[in-house]
Amino acid sequence: MKVIAVNGGPRKQWNTATLLHKALEGAQSAGAETDLFHLYDLNYKGCISCFGCKRKNSSRIGHCVLKDELTPLLEEVLKCDALLLGSPIYFGNVTGAMRSFLERLFFSLLSYNEGQRTVFPRKVASGFIYTMNVPEDFLPQLGYEAVFKANARSLELLNGPSEYLLATDTYQFDNYSNYEASRFNEQHKAQVRQERFPQDCRQAFDLGARLSGRNAE
Repeated sequence: MKVIAVNGGPRKQWNTATLLHKALEGAQSAGAETDLFHLYDLNYKGCISCFGCKRKNSSRIGHCVLKDELTPLLEEVLKCDALLLGSPIYFGNVTGAMRSFLERLFFSLLSYNEGQRTVFPRKVASGFIYTMNVPEDFLPQLGYEAVFKANARSLELLNGPSEYLLATDTYQFDNYSNYEASRFNEQHKAQVRQERFPQDCRQAFDLGARLSGRNAE
C-alpha cells in the first residue's frame, strides 16, 4: 500500500506539515509505504483549459497533459492507495499552490460524458487537513464549511472514502513580540498550542491509520 501526502503550505516544519507527518506515521503503523511532497518546492501553474485530458482516442484521458514540475506528483497520486492533503487557510480558502494542484488533479478526472462523473478507474481513500488561525467558533460566520464540503465533493472523483480534519486557533509565530499582531493573545495561543495541538496530532495519526486500514480491507 502507498500513501502520499501533499503539503500545500509554504512552511515545512510548522502546523500543516507537522499534522501531515503525524498522519503519515499513522499510515505507517498500518503497514503503508509513505511519501510527502511540498508544493512550494515545485514550479507549476494551475489548469490552462487546454482540454487535452478530454480529447477523443487519447491515451491521456484522466491525466493532465501539461508538462511541468507538478506532472510527476500528479502521476504518483493516480497510482497511490490513499491521498492525504494539507493546507493552511488563507483568506477563506486553501493556498494558491494547493488550489492550482487541485485544479490540475480534479479537472483531468472529471468526466464530460453523460451519466459518468469521473474517469478514474480505481478507489483511493483521501483525507484533507486544514489549519487556520481563527478559533473554531468563528467558522460558521466565516463560511469556511462550504470550502471543506466542496473539496470533499471533488475528492469523490477518486471513488473512495474521504474525511477532513480541522486544526483551529493555531500558533503562528515562534515569538509574537517580533510581529505586529496585537489582536492576538500570545498566552492564549501558547495554551492552545500546548493543550489542543497534541490532540490535533493524535487525530491526524488516527486519520492516516484509518484511511490506510480502509484500503487494506
